[in-house]
Amino acid sequence: MSAEVHASASTPVRSILAPLIAIVVGLFMVILDTTAVNVAIPALADDLHSSLSLIQWTITGYSLAQAVVIPMAGWFSDRFGAKQTFIVSIILFVIGSVLCACAGTAEQLIAFRIVQGLGGGMVMPIAFAMTYRISPPESVGKIMGMMGVPVLLAPALGPVISGYLVDYVNWQWIFLINIPVGIAGVIMSVMSLPNLPKKASAPLDYAGIALAPFAFGGLSYGLSEAGEGWTSARTIAGLIVGVAAMILFVVVELRRKREPLLELRVFRSMQFTRGIIVQWVMQFTMFGLIFAVPYFMQRLMGMSAFEAGLWTLPQALASATMMPFSGRLFDRIGARPLVIGGLILITVGAYSFSLIDPSDSPWLFLAPRALIGLGTGMSFIALNTHLIQTAPKELVGKVTSLTSAAQQVFGSFAIAGLTTLLVSRTNHYANQGEKPVPDAMSHAFHNAYILIAMLAAAGLLLAITLRRPAKEQGAQPTVVMDAGH
Repeated sequence: MSAEVHASASTPVRSILAPLIAIVVGLFMVILDTTAVNVAIPALADDLHSSLSLIQWTITGYSLAQAVVIPMAGWFSDRFGAKQTFIVSIILFVIGSVLCACAGTAEQLIAFRIVQGLGGGMVMPIAFAMTYRISPPESVGKIMGMMGVPVLLAPALGPVISGYLVDYVNWQWIFLINIPVGIAGVIMSVMSLPNLPKKASAPLDYAGIALAPFAFGGLSYGLSEAGEGWTSARTIAGLIVGVAAMILFVVVELRRKREPLLELRVFRSMQFTRGIIVQWVMQFTMFGLIFAVPYFMQRLMGMSAFEAGLWTLPQALASATMMPFSGRLFDRIGARPLVIGGLILITVGAYSFSLIDPSDSPWLFLAPRALIGLGTGMSFIALNTHLIQTAPKELVGKVTSLTSAAQQVFGSFAIAGLTTLLVSRTNHYANQGEKPVPDAMSHAFHNAYILIAMLAAAGLLLAITLRRPAKEQGAQPTVVMDAGH
């Protein structure tokens, strides 16, 4: 649903400073937690006496919960108001954070992370939609650009802050720090956010909501359990439930005429379909590396969580440096050269990780991290804009809901799939006589990095087929904001 701009052209930017700060506080808090848990995985596994296969669900469950609620953000905003939905989402996120800090078992922490994800999933799409609606028309570009700062900074700072807390305080504080921030965000939101007009909305897609968790969750569960063997009962059960629910989900969404949970009819455009598959490959690659590299550094190189977190900064800084140049180049050359160039850098960077042994200097991670950051910064905005411009015109407003939810789903698939690969390949090399740690596990990580590089290379080949849409020629990219972005 396209957002309307309600601020008048004469509205000064300083008059909306207070609501913008309130939005940024909530947005920053939620995005920070998206990456904060990654470097805490070894500590969580040790403290909660859990296996990697189980504890990775603290990340996977969070991502899947977000994927389910992201498409619902527009409906809730229209029905109950954007301000009210934003505030309730932050409150639910804070409640989930308190519960996570109190968790005594891995299973409890996973359940409470899902609660966190259900609350946090709607914060980002509503934050950007509200920002767009309250901004003066002549300042929309500048203000939306400013909103991109927390989106870039939070994922970079998450592992650093989390690593410090894990090493020098305890892992519970990863979640406890959300309490004062969340309370401040709620108070500022109540006091400063405007009550934007509600809109008439179609009935909520209950069938889609019911099927989506079984489809996405079943497939992720089946992938995560495959470490014990593809013929194990839990693997087969998870995959059967996931595939069956996915088929039903697709049928239900295609048959629903008004406000489906995910608008799958955009796949009528082959250029859109190719583009989103490339995006899925990139998401799998990025989430996989964000999960695997810190674990490798801590388990096999003996780094602390804080040290491993610091090594995420070069990638984030490289991405932030490249992104403004990518935006300017997009207007001149289109998406394909930028996506191809970005995937080349990501492929080389991912493969370079496979050449690093636990006994090597950690400085060998610098170049691959920088390459991946540059590749991401080069291709991310270009690919997202390409998807908007290649979607059927009447469905453009639904694209960001679909792409945002799909990114979370494929991020969860990446973590579940790589966990399975690491467990199964470690067992394989150990059975061949290698010492489980570090030799067999190191060998398994090298396999994982090579797989990621191969996937990035496959995405690169598909990116070559992307074409610049006619409406890109000589035109500025159309800004389309909906509550699902």
